[in-house]
Amino acid sequence: MNRSIQTVEDVLTLLDALFEERADRWTDRGGAAWWDRFYADRGRGVPFFADAPEESLVGWVDAGDLPVGPGTRVLELGCGPGRNAVWLARRGAHVDALDLSEEALAWGRERAAEAGVDVRFVRSDIFAWSGGEEPYDLVLDSGCFHHLPPHRRISYRALLERSVRPGGSFALTCFAAGAMGCEDPDEALYRDGGLGGGLAYSAQELRATFGWLTEIELRRMRAQPEGSGLFGEPFLWTGLFRR
Repeated sequence: MNRSIQTVEDVLTLLDALFEERADRWTDRGGAAWWDRFYADRGRGVPFFADAPEESLVGWVDAGDLPVGPGTRVLELGCGPGRNAVWLARRGAHVDALDLSEEALAWGRERAAEAGVDVRFVRSDIFAWSGGEEPYDLVLDSGCFHHLPPHRRISYRALLERSVRPGGSFALTCFAAGAMGCEDPDEALYRDGGLGGGLAYSAQELRATFGWLTEIELRRMRAQPEGSGLFGEPFLWTGLFRR
């Protein structure tokens, strides 16, 4: 069928395909093999491999800004090896943790088993996920958003709109402009065919993207001393928003 564009989703899918023809396979569609290779070598010194929850997440929960306890329903987008998902499950939350990489999910399942907690780890494109019976109390993204091509910000907002319950929370961690990631304008990404390892955002850009939510806090993540038991890297933004 030569004239296949009938809906907005058809346009987004076409852009996915055109983008990936030249991209370095960092996107959410078709990049599972790349991410499997990334997570297969567990001994590499990748900060995100740490078995420790984010200092911001722990701080918000401890301060009461983010209620998490028995019965709290959480969706994690791009969970990796499950460091945040396992910590949330330890507090009694019911966690659905999505990732494209089976290598990452297997690692997460091992960590959950060692901690004696249940986490539902699922291999899924975040935009195809339909396993949530109802909206979540918390949607958490630590490193997924900055790997999405620009046109998928539209899909991302729609995902949050259907996944975060009214009064629920959205927590984000992503690359900070001036510290880590690609700062090229959106149009240049399509001309060059790549995300440069992940997109960097300014505070202004994040507020423009998520301004339909109520900002609780947006700041740079705080570096953590060795042995703190927490994850923190200052090249990242960390933000908490409420619907």
